[in-house]
Parts: sequence; C-alpha cells; structure tokens
Amino acid sequence: MLNTWQEWVGTETGVVLGAVLGLPAAVLVMLLLGLHRKLRERPSPWRTAMVDVGLFYGTLPWVWLLLLPGSSAELSLVPFADIIDLVAHRDVGQIVGNLLVFAALGFFGPLRFEALRSVWRVLVVAGACSTLIEIAQFTALHRVSSVDDVLLNAVGAAMASMLSWWWWRAKPAVVADRRLVAV
Repeated sequence: MLNTWQEWVGTETGVVLGAVLGLPAAVLVMLLLGLHRKLRERPSPWRTAMVDVGLFYGTLPWVWLLLLPGSSAELSLVPFADIIDLVAHRDVGQIVGNLLVFAALGFFGPLRFEALRSVWRVLVVAGACSTLIEIAQFTALHRVSSVDDVLLNAVGAAMASMLSWWWWRAKPAVVADRRLVAV
C-alpha cells in the first residue's frame, strides 16, 4: 500500500486516499472553528466555519493533484481539441475531474467573499487560478498543459456557483405594505 510519506503526498492515490481519510478531521475542524466563533460572538459562526472549511478542504486536494510533477511537458493551445478527444475516447472521468477542481471555490467562494457574488467573477477567478496552475505544470512540473483544462476548471466553478446562488444572491428590498385607504 502506501508505506512512506512521499507515497502519501506525492502520488495520486496517496492524495485521494488522504483526502477521503481526512474527511472526519475536516468535520472536526469545522465544528471546533464554529464553536470558537460562537464563543467569540462572531456573526454566523457555524455557517462561516462550514464555508471556510469547505472552501479549503474542497479545493486543496485537487489542486495538490494538479501540482504533482510529471515526466514530460506538453502544451495544447487549441481550444476544445482535448475535450473532443476525451469525448471520442469516452474518457468522461477526465472531464468530470476537471470540472470539479474548483467546484468548491465556485460553491463556497461567493458565500464567503462578497466580491465573488457573481457567476462571471467566479468564472474569471477560477480561470485565472487555473491558468496559473497550467503555466506551473508546463514550466516547472513537466506536465501536460491544456487550454481545455482552464476552460473546464473555470466552467466547473461557475456551475458550482450557480448551485449556491440561492444563498448568496442579492435579496430584493422589503417593500412596506401600502394599502389604499378609502376616504
């Protein structure tokens, strides 16, 4: 199985297994953080604790996977070419995986940061983060970099932000009850 710490943090299997096994610890951190914020009388302590841990825990393992070193650097700058190839080879897992990389950022980001309360802003931020990761993959990590990965990562975050829209949308102003009074 996984015998050394390098196998835990330096392989896809180790990172995914660590993320799954770390879920109870993430729940515990969320509960302790919520309790701490409640004792300090912070506004919405449980909600902000859930959002903070969800944002961090839902993004870190997948970004970690993307930053694992590879063996050969390749660059694909033709939009949709890799997506078409993946669909043709029925490799849906790769597409779904790329859609999920920044899904936690898209879902929880607008709940935590007012500046992200727009699907377009989430799309831009996720696209920028993904672009930085793809540049690092090509230049420093010797991995395959694709413009399609950026597109899928950003679209996945935007779709996730739409799932949480109900909680962060601008609420309509309450209008006072105005009744006509007969004179």
